[in-house]
Amino acid sequence: MMNQEKYIVGIGAANVDIHGRSINALNMRDSNPGRMHVSCGGVTRNILENYARLGGRASLLTVVGNDIYGQKILSESALAGIDVSHVMSYDNHSSSTYMSILDSDGDMAVALSDMSIMEDFSVDYLKENDELLINSSLIVCDPSIPLEVMDHVLDNYGKEIPVFVDPVSISYAGCIKNKIGKFFAAKPNVLECELLSSMKISDRESLVQAAKKVIDQGLDEIYVSLGKDGCMYMNSEGKTLWSSLKPLEEVVNATGAGDAFMAMIIYGYMHEFDRQKTLDYASAAGIAAIMSPDTINKNISIGLIEKILEEKRK
Repeated sequence: MMNQEKYIVGIGAANVDIHGRSINALNMRDSNPGRMHVSCGGVTRNILENYARLGGRASLLTVVGNDIYGQKILSESALAGIDVSHVMSYDNHSSSTYMSILDSDGDMAVALSDMSIMEDFSVDYLKENDELLINSSLIVCDPSIPLEVMDHVLDNYGKEIPVFVDPVSISYAGCIKNKIGKFFAAKPNVLECELLSSMKISDRESLVQAAKKVIDQGLDEIYVSLGKDGCMYMNSEGKTLWSSLKPLEEVVNATGAGDAFMAMIIYGYMHEFDRQKTLDYASAAGIAAIMSPDTINKNISIGLIEKILEEKRK
């Protein structure tokens, strides 16, 4: 087992997700009866929650508003096992919020995102938590933080501490494209890998070439998620691994698969798993996530992941 003194730090977004689904066909510019669901989100926060539920120690560095949503983020994250004692709270900002409206079929009709509070995520805030960061075993972040904050993390901590990044989306991946070589590990999907490599990916061979092109920029490890087709791994020595499990017959909620996948990659690194084991466990963690109606499967555990592996190995 991991030394309990070891911990990771997450630097990035934490927000409240509000989802509304219409019962009937949507009537635009009118009130529609429906069902509402409110939960905590944010890629980095979600990764930390999965990691904490797997038994790891994790501290969150983010900014929230001094409002009811900020209180929800702090209380629910703490309840899940995340250390939120270093989170910065602002009186003059609303907490980061994502709101989506779904039609009766579950397809998104429109969404709004207010992450303006992230503009107040400062380098000075990181400096105030310098000791926490210096003593961490691993840092995970996402590109929602300001670029100068990302640069400070990579230039001041990344040389000694492995920094893992989730590109999150094609648009966000563009923010880190020119500095991808400063990270230790990245977890893009195929579209994000295309952007980071400036290559079109059409088959396994082109995927390997694109991953190598990203690695050659200085990255130590890349984990490419392939959805239901599994995932691939490559390191700076050219070692390439693959993992693929039988997909679920019914996906309950696919939104949290990437967060659980990344959390398990970090767990494997912290527990010194060999990379094939890490890749297989990460694939199973993604399946565990999509089995749950919530973004994060509250029952995720190494036991559940090993059970899924027994059932889903091809």
